[in-house]
Amino acid sequence: MFDLIIVGGGPAGITAGIYAARKKINTLLISKDFAGQVGKISSIDNWPGTENISGIEFLENLKKHLKRFTIDIKEGEEVFEIRKEKDSFEITTSQKNKYSARAIIIASGVKPRLLGVPGEKEFIGRGISYCSTCDAPFFEGKTVAVIGGGNAGFEDALDLTKYAKKIYILEFSSEIRADEILLEQAKKNKKIEIILSAEVKEIKGKNFVSALFYQEKESKKMKELAVEGVFVQIGHISVGGFAKELVDFNEKNEIKIDFQTNETKTPGLFAAGDVTSIPFKQVVIAAGEGAKALLSCHKWLKNNNKI
Repeated sequence: MFDLIIVGGGPAGITAGIYAARKKINTLLISKDFAGQVGKISSIDNWPGTENISGIEFLENLKKHLKRFTIDIKEGEEVFEIRKEKDSFEITTSQKNKYSARAIIIASGVKPRLLGVPGEKEFIGRGISYCSTCDAPFFEGKTVAVIGGGNAGFEDALDLTKYAKKIYILEFSSEIRADEILLEQAKKNKKIEIILSAEVKEIKGKNFVSALFYQEKESKKMKELAVEGVFVQIGHISVGGFAKELVDFNEKNEIKIDFQTNETKTPGLFAAGDVTSIPFKQVVIAAGEGAKALLSCHKWLKNNNKI
């Protein structure tokens, strides 16, 4: 029986783990991997005190910091279900292992949102990607499309300029949602072409992607782009369904929390980071939320005479 189990190995989960170790809480951290969304970012330039660092290197630094302390870690396991027992919680993983704890912090993050168009699932790994950091080198000298005009889409497009010969950015709305600094960088790069009011309808190919079809929202005309790769960046879906019996979700399927304490509707069950209903999804915020969740959890454990 652990005092605490943390689910997730991203900035929120690792930060919670560091704080838990400092508080001498008997803690287990379970994570499918120590990558998540941050590990797919090619460059982080908004972490205070660090001008620029890759997502992978950033997470390696966090992981190294965590492992300085005494904390149990189960890497490579994915949580399948969380159940509430009388005075504790029981976690079952996809490997059918079971772990018990007096309190839980869910920091499981998000997964990419799919386009949901014909051809998408058929060509995943054969021209369709959700991670430029992972797959950009495979598109050396090719023409690709990035779907999504937010920060993630523009970051992918700028990353791809090191490899691809031509990059289209397709945005569903009539306005760009990315930060101005990213838009300025994209406009200066001759490889990038931005297409607004474009609704992707289908992706085609034989063994690999060869074409993308989209509809102009105003004219309703169908357009075809000859592309050999499609990078999808249209948002993410919260990964918290394994706790569906114990938490409430908002309309975005994010776990609802008390913004002051990070506690869910179930006493002793906390959540932090992108998996929650906090309005801003940023690395620095996720880390702060992980610390706040742990401090609240520590207070709850002490107040209820569980440690």
